[in-house]
Amino acid sequence: MMTGLPPGLDWDVCDRARLARDRAFDGSFFTGVRTTRIYCRPVCPVRPARSANVLFFGSAAAAERAGFRPCLRCRPETAPGSPAWSGTATTVTRGMRLIEEGFLNEASVAELADRLGLGPRHLLRLFLRHTGATPSEIATTRRVQAAKRLIDQTTMPLSEIAFAAGFRSVRRFNDAFRATYGRPPSSFRGAVQRCRSARSN
Repeated sequence: MMTGLPPGLDWDVCDRARLARDRAFDGSFFTGVRTTRIYCRPVCPVRPARSANVLFFGSAAAAERAGFRPCLRCRPETAPGSPAWSGTATTVTRGMRLIEEGFLNEASVAELADRLGLGPRHLLRLFLRHTGATPSEIATTRRVQAAKRLIDQTTMPLSEIAFAAGFRSVRRFNDAFRATYGRPPSSFRGAVQRCRSARSN
């Protein structure tokens, strides 16, 4: 099973790349492990799963759509910008750019479709075909990843991080983290602070 992989990549290419931890493929695809329900970058330092137990996805959102959670070791939110949609329909490329800029933080998917000059159903079909996820799922993953980076890299209060990452409320921020990681965002802040304290001692 493959979901929205970039042109030129197939299952065998992805499997060889993840087994070799080939940095050239970092951000090009993500690996979902059936047994753990975790998804990783190709460069994940964890011992690679058996080939029979993996699936490949062209985007983090596609992996999450399939029920996988981000790996806390290789941290998919820090992967280089995925080229999974490069060279595909211009409409999808434009839509991805608008989502990355935060368009769906304030507007609806219907408004995104209107901005791109097509209907919402056609936009949904294009996104599922090229990225393996819906525009809303792509936007949610982007917000969670942005928030995770802010938690790891700053001392901003969590409530401020929620809005800085594009969430419309702290409740949605908390719900998104629980859906993605199975943990509240506050649990990551505590881990970051403990790590910093250990380094300073």
